[in-house]
Amino acid sequence: MTLSRTQAFWIRIGNRFLPFADAASAELPLGRLLRLSLFQVSVGMAAVLLTGTLNRVMIVELGMSASLVALMVSLPLVFAPLRALIGFKSDHHSSKLGWKRVPYIWFGSLLQFGGFAILPFALLVMTGEGHGPAVFGHAGAALAFLMVGAGMHTTQTAGLALATDIASADTRPRVVALLYVMLLIGVMLSALVIGQLLNDFTPTRLVQIIQGAALLTVVLNMVALWKQEARSRAATAEQDNRPSFGEVWHLFITQPRTKRLLCAVGLGAAAFSMQDVLLEPYGGQILGLSVGATTSLTGLWAMGMLGGFALAAQKLSARRDPHRLASIGARFGVAAFLLIILAAPMQSGAVLAIGGLLIGFGNGMFSVGTLTAAMAVSDEGRNGLALGAWGAVQATCAGLAIAIGAIARDVISSAAVAQSFGDALAAPATGYAFVYVAEILLLLGTVIVLRPLVARPLTPQTEAQKRFGLSEFPI
Repeated sequence: MTLSRTQAFWIRIGNRFLPFADAASAELPLGRLLRLSLFQVSVGMAAVLLTGTLNRVMIVELGMSASLVALMVSLPLVFAPLRALIGFKSDHHSSKLGWKRVPYIWFGSLLQFGGFAILPFALLVMTGEGHGPAVFGHAGAALAFLMVGAGMHTTQTAGLALATDIASADTRPRVVALLYVMLLIGVMLSALVIGQLLNDFTPTRLVQIIQGAALLTVVLNMVALWKQEARSRAATAEQDNRPSFGEVWHLFITQPRTKRLLCAVGLGAAAFSMQDVLLEPYGGQILGLSVGATTSLTGLWAMGMLGGFALAAQKLSARRDPHRLASIGARFGVAAFLLIILAAPMQSGAVLAIGGLLIGFGNGMFSVGTLTAAMAVSDEGRNGLALGAWGAVQATCAGLAIAIGAIARDVISSAAVAQSFGDALAAPATGYAFVYVAEILLLLGTVIVLRPLVARPLTPQTEAQKRFGLSEFPI
């Protein structure tokens, strides 16, 4: 049966402009794909609670030490480097039920549930409103943050690997990108809902929200998993000659481009993330901008990301090398941070706004390019390892960069105000400038690392792989 011209026209329009329309395939229809993506919504909800809601509530409403809160919030980062190992284990898991990925997603969900279940009571003990010494509350809260962090990393790594297993080779990069967009949606929806529920804060309301999140995590992940992974008889057999993680990792990391690509991902993620908690304080403290004006910087960053995506989509449609796109994105980042540094002596909010816009633009291009290149590294049977390695490098480097940037700003600014660097640099802006210069150097290093990869084309791709629409936008 041939399609009419009208039908063919609307199909082209749908594939070109509708989000995720071209991510579906016969193996993974759009409805099933969207249902699978619910595990990312639960991960986004957990991220909002850990790094947003609880961060503020513990410091402001519960009066806890900021350093203690920062230490607890950073505990989930401990498990980020283990994502490669988690992915490898799920690649080679033997199960009597015939599943490889499902057990890891399920136990990751249980870890998230368990962490959220004990967290509110630990908080109450820490603040003196519960029973027992406060040290028990500290230990319970640390355990809860560790459990939630381990659950998030396990669920996300195995879930992404399951999606790549099900998806066709042509749509695989777009499927993984869709899941990252769903992560953003989970973050946005959770932030809005939790913010509304906590307008009238009480400790009881906080307990109810955290316990509701624990229950919702299990529900979302059960719905996401339902009839997704086919049971395989091969997965039930014990493998006597199963390779060790070290052997498989050595084969993976010694592939052409792999080590250099992961190095570039780490440098770029650190460079674009180091200023995450500094840009708005910089605008308020150094330029005297209002809360509304500094908050708008986040919106400009998001607009820049969309602009970077649009340009990347156009270039990839013209068969441009994704490594080259990532390198161009890093160069835009260099220009962005130069503008942000100049905003202080110029006392210009407009220059700062342009810099924030370009940060998002460069980050968008860099993310699109590295995502496409990283997906090309993955081969059959090692999807979990490849995605785990990418996620481990990105999450670990970004998290460490945020912490290092904040500490460096505090130390350098204090020393500058004390005139340790002379009268010319005796200002709080010196600490911020030091961080932004460090980010510029990291981005220049990223460009240098990517340079040899640009000259090496990827393996031949189909037209479906070369097409890059909104569904490929990585978050």
